[in-house]
Formats: sequence, C-alpha cells, structure tokens
Amino acid sequence: MIQLEPLRWWHIADLMPLEEDLFGAEKWSEWMFWNELANGHYYRVAVDDDGTIVGYGGLAVNAPEEAWVQNLAVRRDAQRRGLGRLLLEDLLDRSERHQVRKVLLEVAVDNEPAQKLYATYGFEPLAVRRGYYQPSNTDALVMVRENAT
Repeated sequence: MIQLEPLRWWHIADLMPLEEDLFGAEKWSEWMFWNELANGHYYRVAVDDDGTIVGYGGLAVNAPEEAWVQNLAVRRDAQRRGLGRLLLEDLLDRSERHQVRKVLLEVAVDNEPAQKLYATYGFEPLAVRRGYYQPSNTDALVMVRENAT
C-alpha cells in the first residue's frame, strides 16, 4: 500500500537515484531539494510498505495569486498505477486550501503522458519556454489551471 508523507531532509538522499533515472543530466541536485524544504515549500513522498520512495511531488505556493508544481515524479516500475494522480491531487488540494487563483507547471514538450495527465486535471497550455531544459535544450510547455476560489 502506498502512503503519502511529508518530504523530510532524510528522504533526499533516497530520492536522488529516482531523480537521476528519470531526469538524467537535467536532474535536480540534493541542494535544490534542501533549498525547497528550507523555503517552506510543500513536498510529499509516496512510500510503499517497506518505506521505499516510489514517487514525490512539490508545490511552491505564492498565495493568493499562484502556486507552481515544482516536481512530480514516479519511479518507472511504479508508473501507470495512479501514483502520479495521487500526488497531483494532493498538490492541487494544497493549492485550493491556500485559495490560490491558479496553478502553473512546466513540462517537457515531448512528455505527452504527463501533459495528458495534467490536462485531465484542467491544465491548459499557456506558453512555451524555448530551450528551458538543459543540457538537452528541450522546450518546456507552461501549463495553467484556474482554481475555483
């Protein structure tokens, strides 16, 4: 059974192999995750019965105007089981509790499965950031969802 827990400093080292596998050269560093926690951003980890991290997600809330989904990742062998939805729903619930007007995110233009997931939750394309992901120079699609406030 998967449970969502707050991301704590001791989880960071354990999620780095997942970050490396999913994002390669464009992965976040441990310092970046530490910085997110130090800034009080909302982060959750999905853990299985033995405490292994199978996914994580983060949200930076700038109430009341907006919130940004910072990360959403699910281990490859755990994908297509609803964990991405579980994490995203938790982040969106947090944004609604803070009564932010809109939630934004960036997703690689070639990541169609993620874009479809986000569209299911009311996210719509807003803009393209050319060469956003480095070093691959991949464009990012900025998506936005208006919250009912």
